[in-house]
Amino acid sequence: MEITLSLEDDLVKQLRKIAVERDTTMKALVQSYLQELAAENVTSGGKRRERDALDRTFKRFQLKIGKKTWTRADLHARS
Repeated sequence: MEITLSLEDDLVKQLRKIAVERDTTMKALVQSYLQELAAENVTSGGKRRERDALDRTFKRFQLKIGKKTWTRADLHARS
C-alpha cells in the first residue's frame, strides 16, 4: 500500500541527513519506525491482557483476614 505524507521542508531536510548517515532511504526510515511502533503495540497489548487477568484473579480471591492483633515488635520478639 502506498501512502502520501505532507511534511515540512525542514523536517524533510533533517530526515534526508539522517537517512544518508544511516546509509538508507527516508522510505526505509519511515517503514522501520512504523514496524517498531506496531511491534511495541502488540507487546503492550499482551502485557495489558496479562495485567487485566492478574487483576481479575486478585479480585476473585480477595480474603478478609480480620483485625490485626499483633505489632511489629511481636513479630521480631525472640522467645
